[in-house]
Amino acid sequence: MSFSNDVKSELISAVTDKDKKFACLYGMIIFCKQFSRSEIYLQSESTAVAEIFPKLINEIFKGKVKINEDINNRKNGSVLYSFMINDQASIGLIATTFNFDPEQREIDIKKIDNNSLSNFIAGAFLSCGSVTNPNNEYHLEFVLPVKQLYDDLSVIFKSIGLVNKMVIRKNSYILYFKESENIEDILTFMGAQGSTLELINVKILKDVRNRVNRISNCDMANCNKIIEASVKQKFDIELIEKTIGIESLPETLQEIAFARLNNPELSLKELGETLTPPLGRSGVNHRLKRLTQIADNIKS
Repeated sequence: MSFSNDVKSELISAVTDKDKKFACLYGMIIFCKQFSRSEIYLQSESTAVAEIFPKLINEIFKGKVKINEDINNRKNGSVLYSFMINDQASIGLIATTFNFDPEQREIDIKKIDNNSLSNFIAGAFLSCGSVTNPNNEYHLEFVLPVKQLYDDLSVIFKSIGLVNKMVIRKNSYILYFKESENIEDILTFMGAQGSTLELINVKILKDVRNRVNRISNCDMANCNKIIEASVKQKFDIELIEKTIGIESLPETLQEIAFARLNNPELSLKELGETLTPPLGRSGVNHRLKRLTQIADNIKS
């Protein structure tokens, strides 16, 4: 399974109560491939999406919406799931329930409970979003069929402190993010915290390897020890930063946390020499162990 499909499966597992289901389905429908007065059409390669979409339709509309499903087994081994609603009464009921004109595709943010905005964005991602495997590159995007959806989604992201980029591809408006920090924030906001931690871990490994490769006078065996220890320490610090915040720590731990984040390639002795006043190897090791204990408590 791809990283993108893993994210979608995790998002679906967070859709639990009635408000969240309503917001998620609203996002899936309004961002689907086609929505007009004559047809609603959603496609996905995700088995999890194929399972949740008809389930939400039936739960929200109590079996009053007629939905047709088609499964296409491709030559490359992938499966494309297609869902079509072309019954006029069903389309009218959906448009009335979510209060939008099928021809305009304009988001009515008032229809979303304040605590369910993340599920609405998750629904949009399930319908038209994807994220690249972070081992290859950092890229998250939404493929939007009309400009109105792009404008509305951009406003929502801006309201939570995220500024996206846009490109037109095959008559679709691609809203995308390339910065790993923005992708981490989006995944966390939507409810995919596990995927966020996986991305952070990959980023740390890549960052440490890149830095260590630039150290020509480092003994290889010593470098490997530094990498293994530094990766674990930096992952723990990133976890603390994403949850309780580094600023919540005592000043001594804040100092060593920022020092390790900025210098993942340094040994404990070298790391201590960057502090003011300098700290010995045992002192640095003691503080880093305290950070590890805090991170372990967060994980448990």
